[in-house]
Amino acid sequence: MTLTAIDVDPMLLVHAYLDGELDSANALGMARRMATDPVLAAERDRIEALRRLIHRRQPPEAPPPDLRHRIETLLGMRRSPPQPSWRALAASIALTAIVASGSTFVSFVPRTVNSAADAIVSGHVRALMAPQAIDVASSDRHTVKPWFNGRIPEAPRVVDLARDGYPLVGGRLDVIAHTPVPTLVYRHRLHLISLTAMPGGGVAEIIPAEAVIDGYNCIRWRDAHATYWAVSDLAPAELQEFARLFRAAPAD
Repeated sequence: MTLTAIDVDPMLLVHAYLDGELDSANALGMARRMATDPVLAAERDRIEALRRLIHRRQPPEAPPPDLRHRIETLLGMRRSPPQPSWRALAASIALTAIVASGSTFVSFVPRTVNSAADAIVSGHVRALMAPQAIDVASSDRHTVKPWFNGRIPEAPRVVDLARDGYPLVGGRLDVIAHTPVPTLVYRHRLHLISLTAMPGGGVAEIIPAEAVIDGYNCIRWRDAHATYWAVSDLAPAELQEFARLFRAAPAD
């Protein structure tokens, strides 16, 4: 059954469009809306990026060739009755359900996070999957910075880069190694940048200052108080420019 676009949240229609659940007329209409609405286009890009990430991390796997044999043996169905019985029907339904859900289960098995870098990138991905990528929504640094007070020992440095094309969107708390840390969220065109400030000016691992982790570009730098991680699907040069601007901005 296809979905129609009458009285439906446009964000849900983006998902339906990408899943092929819209009829031809509504699919064409949705494509036109995404071409002119940057918010819907950003949601489409986010979903497509998430799908690519899931398939890179854990491609769907075919069920084992002996799965049917094991299920039939478990249910006592190895004998071939002349007429299909209720057990055969039950085994068939069970097998169909397992096979149908197998690729979804495999795709969404979480990978163990072994490093601060993986945890920070995972936080960015989780934020992209959430209805909102932020806990506090504001372009005013004097609103975002105080929001962290009382939630973590020290609020992060927050700068205004709107004039340079990197407006502040808001902030959120991520948890890295069981410790809540502040993450600022900036936007450049339709791309989000997560900027996480790890307290103490150090991390438990040594990786290049610039790296690609799970398909996302990452830049790391330190100041006297924290180690910063900028994560985004922005082109490396644009993410480098963001890092340069943030570091050069006047102190709070």
